[in-house]
Amino acid sequence: MRVFVLMTVLLPLTAIALKADTTPAAFEAANRLYFEGKFSEAATTYGILEQSGQRSAALYFNWGNALFKSVQIGRAIAAYRKAEALAPRDPDIRANLQFARAQRQGPTLSFKKSQQWLRKLSLNEWAMLAAAAVWIFFGTLTFLQWRPAPEHNAKGLLLTLGATALLLSGCAAADLYQSRSERLAIVVTNDAVVRKGPLEQSENAFTVHDGAELAVLDTKDDWLQVEVDAGRNGWLKRDQVVLTN
Repeated sequence: MRVFVLMTVLLPLTAIALKADTTPAAFEAANRLYFEGKFSEAATTYGILEQSGQRSAALYFNWGNALFKSVQIGRAIAAYRKAEALAPRDPDIRANLQFARAQRQGPTLSFKKSQQWLRKLSLNEWAMLAAAAVWIFFGTLTFLQWRPAPEHNAKGLLLTLGATALLLSGCAAADLYQSRSERLAIVVTNDAVVRKGPLEQSENAFTVHDGAELAVLDTKDDWLQVEVDAGRNGWLKRDQVVLTN
C-alpha cells in the first residue's frame, strides 16, 4: 500500500512499495491511523513495528511522514535517514528528507560533498560494484594470457580496469569507514542548550533546535559532546537527541 502525504500544495509525498518483510496487518493498521489523521498514533504503531524487528524503507518512510505530521521534525529526519540508508536513490525519500530539513531553525551540521556523494549508493552496492570490478579485471587479465591482444591495447585496457577497480574499492572502504565512525545526534526537543561542560551548571555555549544534526565527539555519563562545525562544540544531554548509530 502506498501512503500519500501532502506537505505543501506543490509537494506530494508518496511511500514506496511495501516490502515482503513488513508485517502486512500491523503495517496496514498504522496506515489506516495515518489516513484517519491520527498521526501520533500512527507514528507510535510504526515505531512498535521497528522495535519488533521490522526493517524496510517503506516502514521508515511512512514512519517519517507520520512523525512529520505530528510536528516531530527531528524524529522524522531520523526515520527518513534510515529509509535513505536502505533505498539511497529513492526520489520520494530524498524529497521528504530535504523538506523536513528545510523546516528546522538554527545551527546544524553541514555535510561534506564527499559524504553526500557516497550516500548515493548503499554500502552493499558499493561493495558489489567493487567486487565486480575486481573480478572483471582479473578475468580480463586471465583472458589476455590465453588470447594475447596488441600490447598497447592490452595495457590500456588493464590500466582502465585496474583504476576502476581501485576507485570503487576505495569508495566501498570510505563508505564502510564513514558508516562505522560517523555518529550523529539528531535533536528531538524544541530547544536544547549546548553547554561548555558536561554539567547542568556549565555555561551555555549555544542553542540548537528540533531537527538539528550534530556530530558526536565524545560521551560522558548522560552527556554527549557534540559539534556543529570546527568552531562550535559543547555538551548536550543524551535524552534530548536520538543517535543515528
